[in-house]
Amino acid sequence: MNKGKDKIRKPNILSVGTGVPEKVLTNEDLEKMVDTSDEWITSRTGIKHRHVLGEEEDPSSLGVTASEEALRGSSVDRGEIDLLITATNISDMPIPGSSPFITRELGLPGDIPFFDLKAGCSGFLYAIDVAINMIKGNGYDEVLIIGLEALSRVVNWDDRSTCVLFGDAAGAAVISSGGSKGKILSSSISGDPTKAELIRLEGGGTRLPPAKGDEDNGKYYVEMEGKGVFKSAVNMMKRSSLEVIHDAGKELSDVDWIVPHQANIRIIKQLAKSLGVGMNKIVVNLDEYANTSTATIPLALKEAVEERDIREGDLVLLTAFGAGAAYGATLLEW
Repeated sequence: MNKGKDKIRKPNILSVGTGVPEKVLTNEDLEKMVDTSDEWITSRTGIKHRHVLGEEEDPSSLGVTASEEALRGSSVDRGEIDLLITATNISDMPIPGSSPFITRELGLPGDIPFFDLKAGCSGFLYAIDVAINMIKGNGYDEVLIIGLEALSRVVNWDDRSTCVLFGDAAGAAVISSGGSKGKILSSSISGDPTKAELIRLEGGGTRLPPAKGDEDNGKYYVEMEGKGVFKSAVNMMKRSSLEVIHDAGKELSDVDWIVPHQANIRIIKQLAKSLGVGMNKIVVNLDEYANTSTATIPLALKEAVEERDIREGDLVLLTAFGAGAAYGATLLEW
């Protein structure tokens, strides 16, 4: 860690990496498992496929794969990483989480701090905000952030309203005090606790520990109030998006690309309409990966960069909404 007094530090996202399970579950596969159809899923969500972990696969292995790729794409050696943050809704273990396993498997310096961060599907943007403020505070130079989810382990595969929505994946980014691309111009995170019950998994915590939950196993699966999520997601993502654009001294018309949380195509289209932006500026890949929560934004960002949609110098807006309700946005100059 750099504890000295430096000049103004301007954090950058140097690189992005992803980790996705090989196993693919299609809408046609789900037709055999639950009362649904490809047409029903596609028309309501825009999802065609989702990648899911095998029974013997470790969720944190996805975070390791994504981190390895992010490190290779940066100019940072793993020995230089001085902070690791894992944004996830469900850790490998309630205690000690996922971060220590990823740190150990990557062979990062043994004394660096690491922790899990829980902010719903907005977790990756929360991790960006935490990382840039840690860097600006002159305490850290190279921060590795990870969005990791294995939601296939906590969905009810008999409930067609939720099981069709989620997939497993991880995305990672190296955020540095130096670098020339991926400049973070503005970041904003917010929350609305009055919406706390819109997306929930009630069992497994201290309110309903496992020993007390045998009589109500349904409490151990993700539940969601779809109409409330739709309305709140659009309004909150619009609000935080306009905030970071204004804070950066830019106009909405200056933004080249918007990378929203990949929850549902209807939400994404409504967000575009609310902002007055054409869908040609919106990055969408949920048809392949479904909703991977904290991993959706790095997955979509990396894919858009690789396909040359996002080019050097483009202004890129990241925005998300999730359980809590936690929401936020980040504006980048790529």
